[in-house]
Amino acid sequence: MFLARITGSLVSTQKVETLVGQKLLLVEPLRVDEQEQSSLKPTGRSFVVVDTVGAGEGDVVLCVQGSSARFTPGTKELPIDAAIIGIVDTVQVHSKTVYPAVE
Repeated sequence: MFLARITGSLVSTQKVETLVGQKLLLVEPLRVDEQEQSSLKPTGRSFVVVDTVGAGEGDVVLCVQGSSARFTPGTKELPIDAAIIGIVDTVQVHSKTVYPAVE
């Protein structure tokens, strides 16, 4: 699993039938700032993921890759290798909140 911020969406009018109706989003993985461990920093990479939870642009989300992406009821039959499985409310590192959803 990894944390990521939703940076955009993807539209594909031509795709396999099983993906019709699936919401595709662009996410950028996040990591804890190594220096201060007080914030989440982008990694500079991007992934296309299937949204299973109704997330939106700017949200910090919990993603899975590989076969784990097909373990949800809605993704069992999809040809995917990355999916959003949760919207993050708070991240704490060493008892310090590094990401609050609401300030």
